[in-house]
Amino acid sequence: MLAADWDVIIVGAGPTGGRTATHLASLGHSVLMLEEHSEIGRPFQCAGLVTPKAMHEVELYDSVLQEIDGAKIHGPDGTLVPVGTEGKLRTYVVCRKQFDQGVVQQAMQAGATLSLNSTPEDATADDHGVSVRVNIDGEPVQMSTKLLIGCDGAHSWTRRHFKMGRPNEMMIGFQTEVFGYEGNPRWLEMFSGSAIAPGFFAWVIPSGFGSHRIGVWSTPDRLGGKSVEQCYEDLLNHELWKDRFDSITETARYCGPIPSGMIKKTVSNRVMLLGDAAGMAKPTTGGGIGPGFRQIKGILAPLSAAIKEDALNEKQLHKITSKHFNAMKKDQDKARALRNLLVSDTTDAELNKHFVNFAREDVLELINEIGDIEKPVPLGLALIKKVPAFRRLALKAGTRLMFR
Repeated sequence: MLAADWDVIIVGAGPTGGRTATHLASLGHSVLMLEEHSEIGRPFQCAGLVTPKAMHEVELYDSVLQEIDGAKIHGPDGTLVPVGTEGKLRTYVVCRKQFDQGVVQQAMQAGATLSLNSTPEDATADDHGVSVRVNIDGEPVQMSTKLLIGCDGAHSWTRRHFKMGRPNEMMIGFQTEVFGYEGNPRWLEMFSGSAIAPGFFAWVIPSGFGSHRIGVWSTPDRLGGKSVEQCYEDLLNHELWKDRFDSITETARYCGPIPSGMIKKTVSNRVMLLGDAAGMAKPTTGGGIGPGFRQIKGILAPLSAAIKEDALNEKQLHKITSKHFNAMKKDQDKARALRNLLVSDTTDAELNKHFVNFAREDVLELINEIGDIEKPVPLGLALIKKVPAFRRLALKAGTRLMFR
């Protein structure tokens, strides 16, 4: 039997929910994680990349399938830009089921409780707490909590129920797991062009033991009526790259949304949103684990104090979160503006010109010196300031960044 009263109920037991539970339970709070599925880490809807910084935080190295040193990025006309250094780790490819389970297990070891097959059906917040009706294995159970935290992903029930807005962008991704692709196991590949990933890119990620994850993402407004699955097929049949995919055998297919652009209202009375539920996926890569970890870590001390004092109305939560969340939103908006300027809002012809410049030895040096998957803005600004070919974009970049 589960307790009826909790300090914190977290909806969603993915990486952000699990990490949040670990932090709060470690500080002595009673924490319940609600997971709608019957097991952690399913369904799998992610490329499975975890940055060294995020991995260092949880130390789940046993979930690593492959270490990645860099990326071979292909322009629309085939121009190659290799970013990275052989032997210098850039990111990890993980088994998401094992990684997610590891994060949640850490939360339980810290004292949090997990309830599977558990879906919130109704919730009401007032001055005394949040009353939550949860469907657990088909049976309604009434609970109460001081604070309800939504870590329930792109289509967050918590966000919708409390009418907290929508992410700025909702990208869509499609991915397969395959065998038979030949490539360097420590390098991922990226493919660009309007024919396969309008405004964005497709990827091939080594996932260990001879397997690869092949995927593509874009936004509905850029697809022009196509589906991302059609874009995937166009990648496999593209005249420049089809030979690479001739021998692949698919073993699985996945499709899912990628929410990016922090929502305007991340807190309400006794309610907070974190991770994908708050629209925190990176606009440059779609990654959401690192931002979710960073989001809770930056407010942990004042949030814990507020839970102990039961000072959790909207005004009090806003005071706790606004500085940190607004800084994250500002970084995210700048990254999106630079992404649009250099990639998403360009024609294939313009993008090809960019790739020719990216491929120059001095520019590659700059990219490898400054480039950071977690912090794309300094690199984008450095390219515009220091590379003569990109200086014509300086005014446009300044205008875009000035108003963000």
